[in-house]
Formats: sequence, C-alpha cells, structure tokens
Amino acid sequence: MLSAQSTPVVRATLPAVETSLPAIAERFYRRLFDEHPALLRDLFNRANQANGSQREALAGSIAAFARILVEHPEERPDAVLARIAHKHVSLGITPDQYTIVGRHLLGAVAEILGEALTPRVAAAWDEVYWLMANALIAMEARLYTLAAVAGGDVWRAMETAERREESADAVSLTLRSPGQEPTPPFLPGQYVSVRVELPDGAHQVRQYSLCSAPGSKAWRITVKRERATGAGAPDGEVSSWLHAHARAGDTLDVSLPSGDLALHDADTPLLLASAGIGVTPMLSMLHHLALSSSARRIHVVHADRAPAHHIHREEQAELVSRLENASLHLWYESGAGPEASEGTVNLGRLPLPPRTDAYLCGPLPFMRAVRAGLLHGGLSASAIHYEVFGPDLWQSR
Repeated sequence: MLSAQSTPVVRATLPAVETSLPAIAERFYRRLFDEHPALLRDLFNRANQANGSQREALAGSIAAFARILVEHPEERPDAVLARIAHKHVSLGITPDQYTIVGRHLLGAVAEILGEALTPRVAAAWDEVYWLMANALIAMEARLYTLAAVAGGDVWRAMETAERREESADAVSLTLRSPGQEPTPPFLPGQYVSVRVELPDGAHQVRQYSLCSAPGSKAWRITVKRERATGAGAPDGEVSSWLHAHARAGDTLDVSLPSGDLALHDADTPLLLASAGIGVTPMLSMLHHLALSSSARRIHVVHADRAPAHHIHREEQAELVSRLENASLHLWYESGAGPEASEGTVNLGRLPLPPRTDAYLCGPLPFMRAVRAGLLHGGLSASAIHYEVFGPDLWQSR
C-alpha cells in the first residue's frame, strides 16, 4: 500500500508521468544498455527493443500499477504482476537486478521531467517503484521455492529427442533430460524459455509453450518461424536459428516451466480459444483433460489462415473427441471445408454456459476481440485468462 504522504503526490502527478512514460522508458533503456551492454546481448529481446514494444510494455505496466495504488488501494495488484513474475523467473531474474533497474529508471525520470521532479515527487515515485519491485521479488522468490531451486537457477541442458516438421513454418522439438534424470513437471498451459547463441556471439531467449501432456517423460515445444513483418525488419532471431540448427541429438539451454495461464482444476465450463501458434498451450490443457477423463462442458475454438496452417490439427481434434462433453469449432480465413466456418471467430454462435472459464492465446488483436465479445456476453473479467509471448501490451491499450 502506498504511504499517506505519497498517495496524493502520485495521484496529482500520474497524468503527467503517464504522458512522459514512453520517453522515460526510452531513456531508461538507453541508460541501462550504455552501462550494461551485455544485458541487451544476453537477456533482453533485441527485436522488441528495436521495434519499441518493450518500452511500451514497461510504460504500460508501471502506469497500471500506479493507477491501482491510488484509485483502488484496497486491491492487491497481483493480476498486473503475476505474468511479469513468471516471465522473470523463466529468465532467471534475481533481486540484485532490481537495484540496477531502479537506479536507471529513476535516473531516466529525473532526466525527462527535469525541474518538475521535486524531491517530494521523486520520493513518491521511488516508493511506487520499490512497492512494485518488492512485490515482484516476493512473488519470484515463492516461484523459485516451489520449483525447489535457488533464485535464478532455472537453466537446464535438455536433449532434443525428436524433430518433426508440422508445417512450412512450424517445427516441433521433443526435449528430454539427459541420462536418466526425470523431466521436471509442469502445469497444463505453462511455457519454457529457450536460450541460443547466435552467430554474433549474443545469447537470446524466447518463450515457447509446452504442448505435450503434463506428466509425460519428455517435453514438446512447437516453434513458429517468425518472418519479417516489414521492409528492413529482420526475421525472428531465435526461431530462425532453431529451424535451421536444432536437430535430434542436439542439446539446448531450457528454463524450468513458468507461466500463470495454468489450467484450474474445477467443475466450471471451459472455453479454450486460440489462433495460429496459440494452439500450443491449449494442447497441453486438452491432454490433461483427456487423461483425467474430464466431464466438464468444453468449447474448443481455433482460428487460422487456412487448414494447411493449422498445426496439430489432427491431434487437437482427436483430443476433443476423447472428451465426452467437448466440441470443436474452427474458423479459417480461407479454404474452410464443411467442418469449419470461413471468416473470423463469432462467439455469438456458441452457447457459453454461465460461470465459464475462458483461456485465450494467440495474436493480440484476436485476444482483444474475443475478450470483448466475452465481456459483452456477460462473462466476468476475472474468468478470462490469457497468455502473451513477448512484451505484454494488453495494459497499454
């Protein structure tokens, strides 16, 4: 909870700080990487730094956290922080890094706001940062404890047992612990980070959902090759490297499982809605539901460009067929046959029961549209869970 002396200061300055946050975030990263260039090479996503999405996500998360503190002081901002904490754990972030970040973030605030940053205003926003940082440190400590590892000790060498081409742009890699070591457990819907060394010597990290059955002897991830989205933009660094180089018998640096999209065991109806590569966390959920012979009412929704782009299509349909009370609904932009609809997802055609829990994964426009439809249909915001890979820009829209 924000102190009594800082609350009115933050409330009064929040509009001005929100307006300046993009510039503050840009200055922060410039300061940080000037002093610690290895962080850009070996930890932060270079593509997201280049296109500005990481700056936008940082600004959005700080603004959302500060607004909760002053407008809803009775609430715990766990929803804003949980996804960040899981991402940090998947990267092996440790408490000492928050001190470095805090110094450069507050230094950037001083540079951008100039004389408007009085000592009283600086103290209030320093308190906001450390409330957020300490909450994240505590969450991350609990996650490290649950994983039975020391803080930051999340990286493991995993052997690639199998490589399978799923489509022209997607490849599945089955990963197992070397020797006879057991594969660490995971919850349906969680992901792992994969760290690779690129030709220029940089180590870059990306997250991939685990799409195998929880409790199996091996993990499986499916990697979509990220193509350049504009003139001069590069292809995805890590996905391109994995497509070009990862082969059976190779060893990869992989983190312990993380992620707060994990499926809740309950008796409520379910909606599993995905688009494109977002089908992957839904597969582990479906495997779990099928293995437990779940009787929950389940609507499975998937959207894609065309049937040929729908990875794990047969596996998804087979898993749904094993569930006594589940139905599969497919939408394709083109080439839809009699078993699918053509166009965009229309949730108005689905009779979603009350108390439905919804899980979403896919491109942000897809998730925003589905979420808006669910809210319009009367579903509670707390019942809608989602996963974003890369900077979480949800809060900044």
